[in-house]
This record gives sequence, structure tokens and C-alpha cells, in this order.
Amino acid sequence: MEVTDVRIRLALGDGKLRAYAAVTFDNCFVVHNIKILEGANGFFLAMPSRKTGSGGKKDVAHPLNGEFRAMLQEKILEKYHVGIANGEFPQTEYNAPEEF
Repeated sequence: MEVTDVRIRLALGDGKLRAYAAVTFDNCFVVHNIKILEGANGFFLAMPSRKTGSGGKKDVAHPLNGEFRAMLQEKILEKYHVGIANGEFPQTEYNAPEEF
């Protein structure tokens, strides 16, 4: 499976959330609302999720192994950091809904 496109939208606010990514695979499947977060140990991803009936959260899409997760994180964070350095992101910030 190949990542054929990564799109980044900056997030609103001053918390750990820096941006949202939408990733297209093989030019035929897209996953939206992957969160780019900045923690004490650097940047990391959180997969799109929804609230459960008990108040917790459950991923709606996620990598099945560490190798794929590492590749996905590398591609998304590279696009994010290069875009930040080059001022490539739209001027309007994006705040995705927590629920759908």
C-alpha cells in the first residue's frame, strides 16, 4: 500500500494539537482527521476516533502493525515539517469536528 497524497490543515488553539492530516492510499482510499500532536517527547499521530457509549474513545481507522505506523508517521510528519518551514499551508486554520 502506497501513500499517494498527504494534505495538512493547521488546527485552532494553543494545546498539543498542531494539525490534521488527510492521507490518500493508492489514489483510491482516503483517511481524514489524523491528528498531529506535539508532546514532551516530540511529534506523534493520533488516529481518527469516535466516542464510545461509555465515554471512552475508539479508533475508527488505524495501522495494524508497527512498521506501517512508522512509515505513515514519517510521511505525515515530513509533510508537516516541510510545509511549516516553507509556509505552504493555507492561511485559514481548520478545526475538525470531534464527532461525526
